[in-house]
Amino acid sequence: SQVKCNGTPTDAITFGTPNTGGTITYTWTNDQPSIGLAATGTGDIPSFTAINAGTAPVVATIVVTPHFGNGSVTCDGPTKTFTITVNPTAQVEALANQVICNNAPTLPIVFNTINTGGTTTYTWTNDLSSIGLAATGTGDIAAFTAVNTGNAPLIATISVTPHFTFGGLTCDGPSKTFTITVDPTPQVIPSILTQTICNNGNTNIIIGSPSTF
Repeated sequence: SQVKCNGTPTDAITFGTPNTGGTITYTWTNDQPSIGLAATGTGDIPSFTAINAGTAPVVATIVVTPHFGNGSVTCDGPTKTFTITVNPTAQVEALANQVICNNAPTLPIVFNTINTGGTTTYTWTNDLSSIGLAATGTGDIAAFTAVNTGNAPLIATISVTPHFTFGGLTCDGPSKTFTITVDPTPQVIPSILTQTICNNGNTNIIIGSPSTF
C-alpha cells in the first residue's frame, strides 16, 4: 500500500508471480478513480500523479486478479488487494491583522483548518522579533506584550505553514501571512522648555513630536 500527498507521483506498481510454464496476465479494479487512476485496467500500473482536491484523505482500494494461460485454457486465481491513500493539501484559515500599542497585550492567535481525517500542525516565522515575539515557533501563538521603543510603527509579518499528517505521511500546504503592527508610545516635545518674558510679552511655543503614525 502507498500513502501520497496531493499532486505528487505514486510509485510504479509491478505485479509478479512464482508461477511458470504459462503466461500470467493481470486485471485490476480501482474503487476511487478520483485519485487519478482509472476504474479498471490490465497489466502493471505505471506511476501517476495522485489527486485529492478535497479536505480529507481518500483511500482507494485496488483489487488485482491473476490469470494463468496455458494452451487454450486460462485459469483465474484469487484476488489480492492493496490501497493507495492520497492526503489532501494542508490548509490554514486566513488570520486577521492586529494593531497594538506599545506595552499592550496582543490577542491570542489560534490557527484553524477545514481539513479533517488527519492531524494538522502549524509552524510559523516572524520577520521582526523585536516586537516581543520569537522569530520562529510551532502551534498557536499565545498573547504577548507588544514592544516598540522607537518613534514609528513596527510591522511584523508572520508567515504560517500548515502540515497535514495521515497514514504516516506529512503533507505541507501553502503558507498564509498576517501582520502585527505595534505603534510607539507617542511623545510630545515643546520647542521651548522654559521661557522668561516681560509682562504683556508674547509667547511662541510650538508643540512637536518625534513620533510618526
